[in-house]
Amino acid sequence: MKRSLVAAALAAVVSLPAAAQTEIQWWHSMTGGLNDWVTDLANGFNASQKEYKVVPVYKGQYDESMTAAIAAFRAGNAPHILQVFEVGTATMMASKGAIVPVGKVLIDAGYKFDPKAYIPAVVGYYTAPNGQMLSYPFNSSTTILNYNKDAFKAAGLDPEKAPATWPELVAAAAKLKASGHKCPFTTSWQGWTQLESFSTWHNTLFASKNNGFGGLDARLMVNSPLHVRHIENLANMAKQGLFVYKGRNNLGDAPFYSGECAMQTGSSSTYANIKKNAKFNFGIAPLPYYPDVPGAPQNTIIGGASLWVMAGKPAKDYKGVAEFFNYLSSPEVQAKSHQRTGYLPITMAALELTEKSGFYKQNPGTDTAVNQMIRKTTDKSRGIRLGNFVQIRAIQDEELEQVWAGKKSAQEALDSIVKRGNEQLERFEKANKG
Repeated sequence: MKRSLVAAALAAVVSLPAAAQTEIQWWHSMTGGLNDWVTDLANGFNASQKEYKVVPVYKGQYDESMTAAIAAFRAGNAPHILQVFEVGTATMMASKGAIVPVGKVLIDAGYKFDPKAYIPAVVGYYTAPNGQMLSYPFNSSTTILNYNKDAFKAAGLDPEKAPATWPELVAAAAKLKASGHKCPFTTSWQGWTQLESFSTWHNTLFASKNNGFGGLDARLMVNSPLHVRHIENLANMAKQGLFVYKGRNNLGDAPFYSGECAMQTGSSSTYANIKKNAKFNFGIAPLPYYPDVPGAPQNTIIGGASLWVMAGKPAKDYKGVAEFFNYLSSPEVQAKSHQRTGYLPITMAALELTEKSGFYKQNPGTDTAVNQMIRKTTDKSRGIRLGNFVQIRAIQDEELEQVWAGKKSAQEALDSIVKRGNEQLERFEKANKG
């Protein structure tokens, strides 16, 4: 009788439902191999503990996912975590009540947030004036120069020496063209590479108020003599067939790794795709600069995206979000992600771990992005944080395309970027005052 009672009691215990996991919704914009990476990160965290389950959901391109999340927040069903590209940072900061600062989420869950643990130029971009981290740096990238070593060798150029300056790049492009290359140089993300990063790399303001960090009343300054000189230089290259424009956003990536274009400025995150697709030896080098500009080169700026925590969720959910971010911050996870994708390691510990592993020696040039970002920043080079930046990027594209087509001078186009861009900044300032 006793044995049957014990058996019945054990059966009752076994039949009890397991404690339900708390689901953490993560909306993102990663596709292809990067979507696989995001899935692997979620699976790794989910396997490391049993209380929470992170569910990554692709919600379209960056602008689409941001719009969808804002609509979902108003409807009361926003995700816990939203991936937002860097140009949306000021807009998210202004969305008071819609977000919870990551620094607060971590501290409330008992985790210490130490800004010194992070690469300064990365954490600084996503940190408020009071020192509180607003969003979690996730897929942070910066601008670099890729070049085809085989094409360089065929053109009589040193394949182990990338052009360090713009005059050197023009000379290299001319030799590449003479050797039969129809696309010596192209670029992706032209506003980011040729105006925004160009500015900080030359320690020159892109906008007033320290590029927007000093207030909402910032205004564009990209029609300076230096900016005009650079865009005129590129326009002249375009006329001579040395620079071939391939389109907006990342449309200049594929023509490089297909071998069509011999040099390209773009994101450090192109590394994984180039390594996978290129049938030639390639090199990664720092952005070119003008050697006669005092202070150049300074540092490049952040690209990619960060993770924002949406408001209105139960306290226990935020503990799960904090645990997930703590998992992502571990040196091992960070180092593995950096080596897999070409995105930056966001912590100094992950950088040191990658160095010790011999990865940079085995893959020359993969430390270029990091070296450009760990330089000491200035008020002019810390980054660019402007409202309505998505619209300003579109204006930059429209006006620069007029230059490459020979329909506008560099001065006319840059003056128009300033005029039209400032209208967007004034609109944003007016909407977010008070």
